[in-house]
Amino acid sequence: MMHPKHERFRVLVLIHLFVSLFGTRHLVQGDLSYSFPEEMKLGFIVGNVAKDLGVDLNTLSSRKARVDIEGTRKRCCDINMNTGDLITSDRIDRESLCGKKPSCVVKIDLVLENPLELHRVSLHVQDVNDNPPKFKKNLIEMEIRESAEKGSRFAIEEAHDADMGQNDVQRYVLEKNDNFILSADSKRVQLQLENNLDREKQKEINLLLTAIDGGSPQRSGTVVIHVTVLDANDNAPVFTQAVYKARVQENAPPETLVITVSATDADEGVNGDVIYDFGHVSEENLDIFSLDPKTGQMKVTGVIDFEETILFDINVEAKDGLGLTSYAKVLIDVIDVNDNTPAIYLNSMSSNTPESIPPGTEVGIINVQDRDSEKNGQVRCSIQQNVPFKLIPSIKNYHSLVTTGHLDRELVSDYNITITATDEGSPPLSSSKTIQLSVADINDNPPVFEEQSYSAYVSENNKPGSTLCSVTARDPDWRQNGTVIYSLLPGEVNGASVSSYLSVNGDTGVIHAVRSFDYEQFRSFKVQVMARDNGSPPLSSNVTVSVFISDVNDNSPQILYPAPEGSSFMTELVPKAAHGGSLVSKVIAVDADSGQNAWLSYHIVKATDPGLFSIDIHSGEIRTQRDISESDSMKQNLIVAVKDNGQPSLSATCSMYLLISDNLAEVPELKDISYDEKNSKLTSYLIIALVSVSTFFLTFIIIILGVRFCRRRKPRLLFDGAVAIPGAYLPPNYADVDGTGTLRSTYNNYNYDAYLTTGSRTSDFKFVSSYNDNTLPADQTLRKS
Repeated sequence: MMHPKHERFRVLVLIHLFVSLFGTRHLVQGDLSYSFPEEMKLGFIVGNVAKDLGVDLNTLSSRKARVDIEGTRKRCCDINMNTGDLITSDRIDRESLCGKKPSCVVKIDLVLENPLELHRVSLHVQDVNDNPPKFKKNLIEMEIRESAEKGSRFAIEEAHDADMGQNDVQRYVLEKNDNFILSADSKRVQLQLENNLDREKQKEINLLLTAIDGGSPQRSGTVVIHVTVLDANDNAPVFTQAVYKARVQENAPPETLVITVSATDADEGVNGDVIYDFGHVSEENLDIFSLDPKTGQMKVTGVIDFEETILFDINVEAKDGLGLTSYAKVLIDVIDVNDNTPAIYLNSMSSNTPESIPPGTEVGIINVQDRDSEKNGQVRCSIQQNVPFKLIPSIKNYHSLVTTGHLDRELVSDYNITITATDEGSPPLSSSKTIQLSVADINDNPPVFEEQSYSAYVSENNKPGSTLCSVTARDPDWRQNGTVIYSLLPGEVNGASVSSYLSVNGDTGVIHAVRSFDYEQFRSFKVQVMARDNGSPPLSSNVTVSVFISDVNDNSPQILYPAPEGSSFMTELVPKAAHGGSLVSKVIAVDADSGQNAWLSYHIVKATDPGLFSIDIHSGEIRTQRDISESDSMKQNLIVAVKDNGQPSLSATCSMYLLISDNLAEVPELKDISYDEKNSKLTSYLIIALVSVSTFFLTFIIIILGVRFCRRRKPRLLFDGAVAIPGAYLPPNYADVDGTGTLRSTYNNYNYDAYLTTGSRTSDFKFVSSYNDNTLPADQTLRKS
């Protein structure tokens, strides 16, 4: 049956363990604290951070809640985003985390983003009795002289238990024997001689020592003490100090002297020779330090890292030649050296940052850590000055990366941001990290045409579908925001839709003619072309395209005077007294084309007398080349060709009939002027009748002409049966004044009047005279029906 005292002790332990398992508490300023036992299985629920922080699960997920562990420690906990529980994600061993510290607190950071929020979480790891007491050796050899007095005490190395507090070694039990008992001090293990030894009775004594901890269930460890009974060795070695303290810098080179321990033995000879050795020391410490067995000098043999261990607690023993020992403790403080460069961690970064974000927008969270301590671990962060970003210190060792100006993807699409972290050690250490940030495009640029306006030139009579020109607009935006589509804006050209004249390729901007153009109908027109991108919403811009139609020589010259053959029969009278160079008549022609296509030239291609008349190549005026002689034939027939200057040249011809005569008596001979082989006999009869009637009035006309001649002292010609050509005879199409046609105002300066006889084609004739000294004025023309 268990002792009542032990039963109460067990109940207290169970109550403490229950409180440790399920107790949680909040710290001030939003910090959290949880207590839980070590060595819990993976997935053990430490606490519900969502409930304790007062946030729902959606907020926990949207704000990217996560756990950050300081330094390079293992990630012992994580967050279950579905429940909000803080769960264990790795084995948690209090002894490896905190060693023999009275309190084991693991600090972690609970980070929430947007906005950045940091909560310090203290994890109090409670010790469980998972380690049994353990002696350094399984066998302890002791040599005690038989002369040892009753009540003498002999030190035994203590057992080591990695657990803490109640779970540490609480008591020792010595197997019952005839000679030794344990001393009353339970923390110092000493054998007390209860009965004198007798080497002659028993040379060797085996004792079983058991160390028991206070955990539940209890754990224990045993060691066999082998005592060899010797003759008198009265004094054990004595250290000069019970506790030695030393300091050593981390990263101290091998063979660095840490401290020298010293013990003295009052005995002489072999009994006074002292040998030094480590007491209970972990395997790790044995690799770091060495102890000279003769001199007691402790030196560095391995790597000392302040970030791993800041204090070494080492037991040393001094043993004389016959096995008496004493123990001392060496405490070694490790001095931090600035040997760790700051580490930069990118906790959160936007993969694509829109270029539309305003200045001051947070685009990333930077965490900077330095494993060194005090000033060696204080870090300053900086960023290069040629990027529109800056670092703003936030919570603890977190920094927010924010914009300092407007971003423009069209100017810079990617940024390489170099962050430099420098500690305040001596000398300072620094590290850099380059972060790449891509700027996401928005549709903020409309298409821009390469030119402010475009001009297209096309010759008339073009083929439908022919290419006129190409417009090009550039949009610096990305992908569909920069894809340009071309179209024609609705409008009219000469009363018709613009789409019936032109079309534009929506992808290439090439403008095509839908129909064939006619320069004589219109010579130019303007359309509006729109360039639209494919963004949302789309942006657009317009440009004016001026289409100029150039002339093609597609119109032959049109002769206005003399009238084309087949319309009427026209004859000019040439005085016999005409001198060389006298103006006889003029051929009038126009061309609907423009430019050089309408430049006309006049040529006599056939004449009755080739040397009598000439025609001005530019004006079409027909003049005599020499004086009229009696031998010249009275009937002269000229065939005139009018050519334009186009390529190829187009032409038209006309016949000019001239009658060399000074009086109407010779008019009957006109019957032979007609060169038209198609004239019928009726035409001949009509000409004879007309000559007969004209002869009847000849005398009367000669009298009138004579009177007029005497008054003006100049010879006049008398014309019979003439009718004036009205001004409307000239088609309005050829009365241009803008320089594109061939009939200009200079034509009127010649003051020609055309006279026609009325009647049929076969019986009529006409005369054309210039208003010179040899021509009868129009107001004195006689009319004959």
